[in-house]
Amino acid sequence: MSPDPGTAPEAALPRWSRRRLLRDSALGFGALAFSALFPSQAAPGGWAPAGGRPPGTHHRARARNVIFLYMDGGVSQVDTFDPKPRLSREDGKPFGLRMEPTQFEDNGATLGSPWAFRPRGRCGLPISELFPWIGSRADDLCVVRSMVSRFSEHNAANYFLHSGTGMSGRPSLGAWTTYGLGSENRDLPGYVVLDGGLIPSGGVDCFGSGFLPASHQASLFRNDLPALANILPLESRPDLQARKLRSVRALDRTALDRLGAHDPLEAAIRNAELAYRMQMAVPEATDISGESAATRRLYGLEASSEHTRAYGRQCLVARRLVERGVRFVELTCTRAHGNARWDAHGDLRNNHSANARAIDQPIAGLLADLEGRGLLGETVILWSGEFGRTPFAQGRDGRDHNPHGFSLWMAGGGVRGGMAYGSTDEYGYKAVENPVEIHDLHATLLHLLGLDHERLTHRFGGRDHRLTDVHGRVVHDLLA
Repeated sequence: MSPDPGTAPEAALPRWSRRRLLRDSALGFGALAFSALFPSQAAPGGWAPAGGRPPGTHHRARARNVIFLYMDGGVSQVDTFDPKPRLSREDGKPFGLRMEPTQFEDNGATLGSPWAFRPRGRCGLPISELFPWIGSRADDLCVVRSMVSRFSEHNAANYFLHSGTGMSGRPSLGAWTTYGLGSENRDLPGYVVLDGGLIPSGGVDCFGSGFLPASHQASLFRNDLPALANILPLESRPDLQARKLRSVRALDRTALDRLGAHDPLEAAIRNAELAYRMQMAVPEATDISGESAATRRLYGLEASSEHTRAYGRQCLVARRLVERGVRFVELTCTRAHGNARWDAHGDLRNNHSANARAIDQPIAGLLADLEGRGLLGETVILWSGEFGRTPFAQGRDGRDHNPHGFSLWMAGGGVRGGMAYGSTDEYGYKAVENPVEIHDLHATLLHLLGLDHERLTHRFGGRDHRLTDVHGRVVHDLLA
């Protein structure tokens, strides 16, 4: 047993000057910060382990990547993918069911949809006239009409949708995905969020890694060039940067020779090398100038609406990122209706028209482009907001938040296309057939990626945690 430092003779204690203490520990302090930032490297010929987990998936994966088209603010299901003729018949009349408490308690009469629905595709899936372009891809879509959430307030509902918990500080779906599967590209982050101009309520915590290693949090890319701050070299000539890097490597070798095997320091070194490689990889991946004129038209980059062009750029960059092995890409909304997002408490017609115009052609272009490149079969597309909206009016021309029944859709990556699953009541208010919880959605997405949501765990605070907590089931009826 070592002597008690409080009683050991003075000669037994190491004599360190302040200068020696700073010299010997400074690199270590830096390594502590940098080691958590280093993302997993892709294993040659396979998917890399992450966070110390063994390589490989729990079962055969149907998909390799996810593109999450996040419809921030809450889209009205009865105006988009869940037609309800009764609303039109009873428009302006007292609502026929008991109303649950709403966010603002300014509830009016039954509000019919301003938009018509018609069957689209070979499957005949009814889709609102808001989405003529997406409607042309109806045979790809698996519409879930029976989603439910536990929260009716944006912040909590956003955290719940992203992390399975209605509070900040928990790992997001994207973080769990890269934790379980690692990265397929050693030069790019595994989890990227494309900032369309509106960070959702709840802020960047929606994209955080929580108690998982920090390398699994999202990298936030601007919808412009350069996509990342500080990604371009500060040096005027490449040789100047090369000389600096050689000096840093020499210092690193000296420290490693003195310390021997030292995981935190080695991780810091790898992190610095990743940053250097990203100076080439990120600008190349996000530069769309080399795309063909036909591709640009496909994504709506020549549309008259600046918001269509902006969202089209996001969709095109998303395709380029998954093409290069980025595991999880999330797109956020543009300012198509100011700061309101899809949150149509008033001015429903203009709000949903503007937002639909921004995303419709770009999303249809993304689906077509992924299919043409052979990527749709291995990429899951998720389109969803955090909740839906009421079938009765807020005031006269808006809809309040509704977590009791709403719609989302998925496509690609092992999902059954051309179908609708579950249903709400005749008013589109509450899920009444095959309700799907957020935990079920998460379990199903992980299943498509080859991960068992009950086995994908991380020990923290004395117990094993998972994305779905103690809930969740894989909805096999949604799978091809």
